[in-house]
Amino acid sequence: MKVNYIQHKIANLISIHKIVSFHYYELNKDFFFEGESHNFWEIVFVDAGHVEIATDNCVYHLKQGNMIFHKPNEFHTLKADQNSAANVVVVSFVCSSESMRFFKGKICTVPQKLKKYLSSIIEEAEQTFDTMQVSDIQLKLKENPPIGGQQMVKTLLEQFLILLIRSENNHQNLRVFPSKESMENHLVTQMIALIDENIYKKINVEQICKEMKYSRAYLSKIFKQTTGYTLLEYTLIRKIKEAKKLIREERYNFTQISDMLCFDNPHYFSRVFRRITNMTPTEYKNSVHLI
Repeated sequence: MKVNYIQHKIANLISIHKIVSFHYYELNKDFFFEGESHNFWEIVFVDAGHVEIATDNCVYHLKQGNMIFHKPNEFHTLKADQNSAANVVVVSFVCSSESMRFFKGKICTVPQKLKKYLSSIIEEAEQTFDTMQVSDIQLKLKENPPIGGQQMVKTLLEQFLILLIRSENNHQNLRVFPSKESMENHLVTQMIALIDENIYKKINVEQICKEMKYSRAYLSKIFKQTTGYTLLEYTLIRKIKEAKKLIREERYNFTQISDMLCFDNPHYFSRVFRRITNMTPTEYKNSVHLI
């Protein structure tokens, strides 16, 4: 028997047509971009440090975890904090979906659970495209990009934007009793804040669990599920990020930085730095000035 099924047409809330540029900048403290405007969208996410962004109408001071959206034809500048270095993700793209009106003039803090999407976008883009320099005006594919890499970047970015809209809407309709997921995300956010607050101290997993008043097994499980890292791995990664910032600021030598971040000795600091960045501290210091 032939059945005439009715085909459901999929509604696209966000549909990205083209990716224009993709950058992960590790900015020196004196970095200043004099500004531009263009006929496509751009998002700037502050991964570390602080930046100052000026638009046609206002000046914004953004900190780690903040994201700003520049609508098409909006003039904008970018300046690093004069007192510290900063890391930023910049993605520009063409999208004519009506839902993008939600992001006009939008500044938000990216929820911890959505940062894994940003990480996936960065990872996929770095595998698919050659690294863009400030002066580059066109993305170039790598010689042997992964199969479907371009589409993965597009779909991951669309998912991220849709989930960000959901998250922002949920903030406007908070429930009295939090769900299990929101409770766990809150705990992970607290753990990350605790690590950041003690970045210049010697902090271990036991201390974090004692401070949070939860078992090590439970906190370790939800942290790994949410971030993809163990507590120890994340702590070391965060310390090395801070070390990279200190190296770019050029105020301290490697031994001083090792001591400030409470590594057991400079040799251990160098080994961890190399394991996480694939460069020695000296190689990083010499390469960062190319950015």
